[in-house]
Amino acid sequence: MQPTEGNLSWHTLKESLRQQALVEGFSLAGFAAAAPPPHADYFEQWLQQNAHGNMHWLARQPERRQDPRHLLETLGSILVLGVNYAPGDDPLAPGRNPGQGWISLYARHRDYHDILKKRLQRLALWLEHRLQRPIQGRLLVDTAPLLEKPLACAAGLGWQGKNSLLVSRQFGCWLFLAEFLLPLPLPPDPPMADHCGDCRRCLSACPTDALAQPYRLHARHCLAYLTIEEAGPIPDRYRAAMGNRIYGCDDCLAVCPWNRFAPATQEVAFIPRPALQAPPLLELATLEEGSFRTLMQHSPIKRIGVVRFLRNVAVALGNWGAPEALPALAHLLQHGAPLVRGHAAWGIGRLACQPAGTLLGTAPERLLQEQQRLEGEPWVREEIQKARQSLPGLFTPS
Repeated sequence: MQPTEGNLSWHTLKESLRQQALVEGFSLAGFAAAAPPPHADYFEQWLQQNAHGNMHWLARQPERRQDPRHLLETLGSILVLGVNYAPGDDPLAPGRNPGQGWISLYARHRDYHDILKKRLQRLALWLEHRLQRPIQGRLLVDTAPLLEKPLACAAGLGWQGKNSLLVSRQFGCWLFLAEFLLPLPLPPDPPMADHCGDCRRCLSACPTDALAQPYRLHARHCLAYLTIEEAGPIPDRYRAAMGNRIYGCDDCLAVCPWNRFAPATQEVAFIPRPALQAPPLLELATLEEGSFRTLMQHSPIKRIGVVRFLRNVAVALGNWGAPEALPALAHLLQHGAPLVRGHAAWGIGRLACQPAGTLLGTAPERLLQEQQRLEGEPWVREEIQKARQSLPGLFTPS
């Protein structure tokens, strides 16, 4: 084993760096070799199955994503880091309150990207001070093409579970990941074996069968993908399954039995903001561009924009089934964005067909008929027509 500087061995430096990472607030730290992670070739198969949906950036130069050496010419090793964000209560509880929006746990608090990046920067400064020279590495928090879950497995942080997510013995599925690409040949840690066994809880929990194959997620069927990454209309067959989900879906990770070992995060920054814990759908339906940006400040939700967000709210309002959702849907039916209007039309039709829909009388038909008369967007007119046809015994062609 050769020294780095003076009498400092690679092993000593590696363990010192690991300990400092924990001091900086990371929960786990492991080292992977400067090489493609195990099973990197599965990524191309996944792309060929078109399982990535409309996330076209994933298919650009897949070899760069598969081999981290493309990201740093002098790459010697990769430090993979995890931060625990496990909840202190039931993460699926918001799904049992249909009049409130269900936001994925990772997005109910301050955007983790900023927090992890600052910790990485402090760690890099510590390393340079320790070596007394600059380090030409790279600090990554979802900022470069990288197969970070397979790399985390290669670094011994856990294994990739049947839900396709990283599973840790200490923290279950509740880990944010970051990477430090190092121009230093630090020895890799041993990978961890798969401990999923015969468990199928995550596969059974998926509301849209996006995990029909264990270990492989089909994005086009996934509610997290549909509510966040899909920029166009949500396919009809998945709208009812969305329930009150307005950003993401936690079902397949929340049911993992390894989560029972995860201590609730003590990070103040990862404590859910009250405004995003279980926001009333009726309030969300009134959001405009400015109020949306204010509400979602420092949140990853801001990235999808108000139009896509209100599209999701319109679907959730329809799934709620309560008569008081109708005025909110009527408001969204007149929104300036066709994407919102079309989903509001579906929401009105869905609302009218639920048990409490009889209390609405002919109001849904009147709203849809009037908007169809005014509507100039062909796709929205089709949505209105389908919604009117779904009304129980009230539709008359116009």
